[in-house]
Amino acid sequence: MKLLVAALESELSAFPAHIPGYERLVTGPGKIKAAYALTRALDNGHYDEVLVVGTAGAIDPDIAPGIHVIDTVFQYDVIDDNGVAGHHVSMPQRLTLGDGDVIIATGDSFVDDADTVLAIRALGGRLVDMEAYVYTWVAQQFGVPIRIWKAVSDTAQDGANQTWEATVAACSRELWTRLQAELEA
Repeated sequence: MKLLVAALESELSAFPAHIPGYERLVTGPGKIKAAYALTRALDNGHYDEVLVVGTAGAIDPDIAPGIHVIDTVFQYDVIDDNGVAGHHVSMPQRLTLGDGDVIIATGDSFVDDADTVLAIRALGGRLVDMEAYVYTWVAQQFGVPIRIWKAVSDTAQDGANQTWEATVAACSRELWTRLQAELEA
């Protein structure tokens, strides 16, 4: 059995309620809710894989619209005891999933301004979200393989929150189409 994970129900709006071979988990937005919900699910169930689907802001102008498979995750909103941004005091700086093509930066705030985008890009982020790092860390603690697919919903610039609300349904349809293709292969 696989676990299909999203932060918000709206990110799964195009998905059927039942997909053979998958159980479904909606964690809620942000790192703490994501950590709590995924830890509970993995502690109570036996899964061959976690597949995370959801939306992300593109903070690199060279990122194309569509779905991106995440390779590396890091937290942009942490600072270590030496004052280095993007480095946690006790957590790994970066985690690698190994099969993707994009680095995503995770933080507890919805990114909606150019200054924050520049700061995150300086750390190496190309996409931004609020849960990917935590999903990856939790799955790795349980020894469960994880894949993360993110559909670009906005450019994380001024007005991104309104853009996200308008495009989340279309992103969900893209993600469901991608999963259907994999299921049919």
